[in-house]
Amino acid sequence: MIQRIQSVYLLLVAILSGGLIFAFDVWKVAETKKFALDLFSDESMLSKTVPVLFFLSALLAVISIFKYKNRQLQFVLGRVIILINLFLLGILIYLSLNLPGEVSSEKGIGMFIPTVAILFSVMANKAIKKDEDLVKSVDRLR
Repeated sequence: MIQRIQSVYLLLVAILSGGLIFAFDVWKVAETKKFALDLFSDESMLSKTVPVLFFLSALLAVISIFKYKNRQLQFVLGRVIILINLFLLGILIYLSLNLPGEVSSEKGIGMFIPTVAILFSVMANKAIKKDEDLVKSVDRLR
């Protein structure tokens, strides 16, 4: 049911978390751009979790799209997506504050992706809640 607005929002979350991490850099250190997948090559275990969390967020958004018949589960998955992206945002901020060569480093647009994904997840959860309230009000009339 892609015509529902929450499905569109969740699709945007999946595109942001799963697709745009290949296009936008997370940060730039000494004229070399670091993308999310480049963090797998770092020695820190914390930086290796960043691409995993991006893909987990995208996977849960896609799963949530196809759970349109179970609105409660869809709502819970939306909250889990929000928590994953909040955790991801915290890790990205921590890693960017501890970058080597702080004089020549700059943050990329990829740092903003979890924030936008949180925004779309909150909007999807509002739409899911609205649908659930509508179904409950119709059931009361019967």
